[in-house]
Amino acid sequence: MADWTDNMERASSVRPETPQAESVTAFTRRVKTLLESTIGGSWVRGEISNLRRQASGHVYFSLKDGGAQLSCVLFRGDAMRQKVELRDGQQVIVGGQISVYEARGQYQLIVRTVVEDGVGRLQREFEALKKRLADEGLFERERKRSLPRLPEVVGFVTSPTGAAVQDFARIMLRRGWRGRLVVLPAKVQGEGAAIEIANMVRTANELGGFDVLVVGRGGGSLEDLWAFNEEKVVRAIADSTVPVISAVGHEIDFTLSDFVADVRAETPSGAAELLSSSHGEMKERVTTAGAALREALGDGVVLARDRLAGVRSRLRLLTPRGQIEQGWLRRDDLANRLGAALQRALVLKQTAWREKRQALASHSPQRRVEFESHRLLALWKRLQAASPESVLKRGFVIMRDDQGRPVLRKASLQPNARYEAEFADGKVELRTQS
Repeated sequence: MADWTDNMERASSVRPETPQAESVTAFTRRVKTLLESTIGGSWVRGEISNLRRQASGHVYFSLKDGGAQLSCVLFRGDAMRQKVELRDGQQVIVGGQISVYEARGQYQLIVRTVVEDGVGRLQREFEALKKRLADEGLFERERKRSLPRLPEVVGFVTSPTGAAVQDFARIMLRRGWRGRLVVLPAKVQGEGAAIEIANMVRTANELGGFDVLVVGRGGGSLEDLWAFNEEKVVRAIADSTVPVISAVGHEIDFTLSDFVADVRAETPSGAAELLSSSHGEMKERVTTAGAALREALGDGVVLARDRLAGVRSRLRLLTPRGQIEQGWLRRDDLANRLGAALQRALVLKQTAWREKRQALASHSPQRRVEFESHRLLALWKRLQAASPESVLKRGFVIMRDDQGRPVLRKASLQPNARYEAEFADGKVELRTQS
């Protein structure tokens, strides 16, 4: 210790420009070299928190336990090889090398491998408290109350500046709800959030006048939603005389508030849709009933008019003038029917005459003569194509002996004999040699 003090005193007497002074970059680089060469590869157990996934594919998170925390980075190539799906609150064992990020002078663990190490501390606390409260019967279905069909005053225990309350109010208005929404402000994350939520639930019960209470917030990590897992919040909801809807996080998020509440909504928006659904159904029923009433009145008027027209028609038929008019109508009807019958008979006769004419034409000798003429012409053309003259015209020659018989084989030729070759344009006498 004395040696170190003496060295510091001697260094303080040296001016800043002396070569003994070391730049921040050089010093940090020396620390980095010392750490990386001394510690090397290590395995570390802890709980994941502050998990961030970058667009580049790199993953940054902190690994912590009850006494300390360690910054970690999992680069894209290593992240793609992992079989573990990282999440906040997860207990893991990671393997990697220590390094120093020189730009900030911060040491961090370059993670190469991630292995699950069971559920994290928060998850274990969640399961233990859930079991203890369930054993007390706080989650029993018999304790849960049904929601009022048309709630007029709704209290929402949440952060007044959060997006959840804005979405909630917008959906309620859009779906035609015309009640009163009271925002009961409370922290929904961090230290003191559970106390504020529990106190606000109790305050709402003391004030009275609420038909339904909604307790919730938007999504987040297990740590962000932890206030809704605190025992004081769960017991405040259980003691509420006003029906409570728990609307915490997203669809996949579950908190102990969800189990103790009378109704669980997947999201604050889902709670708004649930509460306003009865108003929408009632509005639709009124609209449907109004349309049905208008339709019934219209049908009644039409039916009365039809009945009145029928009575007038019957009265008109009973008068002498009506009888005469009916006679004219019957006469015209009979005339029309007679004309139609004559027309149909004429059409049938014309059709039969055309069919007979076609049948007679099909048996006419002229068509048979034409057919046979065409066939005879085709046969004559085939005969002409096979005649000797046609063969000679195609370049062939007919050989005959002195008796005029055709010579069909070379072997039939005799030495010193006379033969005749017939071409297309004439005949030539030939003599074979011995």
